[in-house]
Amino acid sequence: MRIIFMGTPAFAVPALEALVAAGHQVVAAYSQPPRPGGRRGRALVPSPVHAAAEACGIPVHTPVSLRNAEEQAAFAALEADVAVVAAYGLILPQAILDAPRFGCLNIHGSLLPRWRGAAPIQRAILAGDAETGVGIMQMEAGLDTGPVRLEGRTPIAGKTAGELTDELAQMGARLMVEVLADLDAHPAVAQPADGVTYAAKIAKEEMRLDFTPGAEVVERQVRAFNPPGAWFEVNGERVRLLAADVIADAGAPAAPGEVVDDRLTIACGSGALRPTRVQRAGRGVMSVDELLRGFAIPAGTRL
Repeated sequence: MRIIFMGTPAFAVPALEALVAAGHQVVAAYSQPPRPGGRRGRALVPSPVHAAAEACGIPVHTPVSLRNAEEQAAFAALEADVAVVAAYGLILPQAILDAPRFGCLNIHGSLLPRWRGAAPIQRAILAGDAETGVGIMQMEAGLDTGPVRLEGRTPIAGKTAGELTDELAQMGARLMVEVLADLDAHPAVAQPADGVTYAAKIAKEEMRLDFTPGAEVVERQVRAFNPPGAWFEVNGERVRLLAADVIADAGAPAAPGEVVDDRLTIACGSGALRPTRVQRAGRGVMSVDELLRGFAIPAGTRL
């Protein structure tokens, strides 16, 4: 098939590479424009999809919008059979959705209609869902409302958002190749009317840990926000908490957010959280023992 690929982050790269490996003709890649990056944020850095497409010799387009007639005409002129979309980051107007012969297919990281929207992986972890997955969705104008051609599932079972993102990226790549091999064998099935939830974009303030809920809920925050890492503040410094164990009984009751021992065990609304991997600003990831050797956080400290 003649394919236009539309994606931006690392999540989308396995699908692009899988389509090329399967022998499809990827005639163009669309991605978000390069952003300031590098050590001082001065150089413009292409997105992971942009870099991967160039490595495959695929022409890359980086429009800031697809709403103008000139961009839409250029898109239609590619005469694609289908557009494959994975975390692209721009709204696709109807003229774009209608241009390819078989429309636009999206790799969405949830079990639709649960967690439509921007942050389905993180929201599934935060909610304590037992499983999640990937849907290959026929796109329409609504927010992730289109019918689904194929779905895969996986247990969440203690995975971080980073681990789950990598797994779902590979799963989505496999499923997309399977669907494109025989579209007729994978008809689009309308999403159920019940069970709709929305995965709002993660706000920066959510990443500051709140120890008021039970320890199991706080531990889900730790996993959902890794990467880049949920954080607490101590001695005027932010410390990222990247992994932690739930402790059902931490001894004498303490106020949420209070350190209760010399191992940085932190009281929660119920139970406690014992960090295992942390990171100080400007430092590498380290164990709690390594942190405490040079950064005292005594029992009784409030975080």
